[in-house]
Amino acid sequence: MNMHMTRMIRATIFGASGYVGGELMRLIAQHPAIEVGVAFGASNAGQMVASVHPHLALAYPQMEFSAWNATKLRGCDLILAALPHGETQRLADELLAPDIPLVDLGADFRLDSAAEFERWYGEPHARPELLGSFTYGLPEFFREEIRGSKLVAAPGCYPTAANLALKPLVDAGVIEKQGIIVDAASGVSGAGRSANAGTHFCSVDGSYRAYGLIKHRHTAEMEMVSGAEVLFTPHLMAASRGILANCYARATSPSDPLAILREAYAGELFVHVGETPPETKWATGSNSAFLSARFDERTGTVVTLAAIDNLGKGAAGQMIQCANLMLGLEETAGLSNMGVYP
Repeated sequence: MNMHMTRMIRATIFGASGYVGGELMRLIAQHPAIEVGVAFGASNAGQMVASVHPHLALAYPQMEFSAWNATKLRGCDLILAALPHGETQRLADELLAPDIPLVDLGADFRLDSAAEFERWYGEPHARPELLGSFTYGLPEFFREEIRGSKLVAAPGCYPTAANLALKPLVDAGVIEKQGIIVDAASGVSGAGRSANAGTHFCSVDGSYRAYGLIKHRHTAEMEMVSGAEVLFTPHLMAASRGILANCYARATSPSDPLAILREAYAGELFVHVGETPPETKWATGSNSAFLSARFDERTGTVVTLAAIDNLGKGAAGQMIQCANLMLGLEETAGLSNMGVYP
């Protein structure tokens, strides 16, 4: 462990009043080495944390959300940004100036090139010169890079699930790199805290729908990390939390994809590979990913699946896992590999 041994590490959270922000605060409340110093929540500035996140009332009985003020970064040891798309680019100078370790959950700095960003996000990148400064924050594939970085762009829920399911099989050469299909479903919390007609109870309950056809922006990360061509279709499911990614690819030869996944993730404390097809509820409240896979000899197809909690391994848990690596802490500190069931 580093110089922070003598005191708690003070974290500043951006977007603290949202679902991911609340999950970050919940995880940090149980963390042995990190505490929340400042919780920025622009839309709820001045309100008590407990009034927005009632489940955190005992952990943060006196804390209020703060309005953004750069001076409040003084004395901060870690920045965790869970902001809407584009906000980290806008605040880049203020966030990077103090030279504080930063984990950003936004998509602003995940991609390798400004051209790819503009292709998928439909607008020029505001700070293209900074793209190469960020490490992609998926520890199972980029652990050492994260450990040596001060700037990490943590992937969100869909790319995390799809890449965990696909990358070892692409790397092993047992599936073709073209024509991969990813069908994935997310719980409603993935849409954020702000309500809209598509996420109201009456719209979601008893229904299941696809959206973002053909050009969903998270496709870019799936292709960048897996090294393969992906057709991605996201779906909204009638649940608060969870991601289930079902991925289909042509096999290059008969193989046992389950064995390949087991070997790839042997020793990983947050990844379980098993025979039983995974369910989203297994991961609820945890930082775990549950994987399975099959080879269908009849059609020459590999099916590989991953289930995670979109607010856990798909967001806040992954951010804490990256922060632990960056700060020289135990990678598992403050995180659970056990879901809450039922």
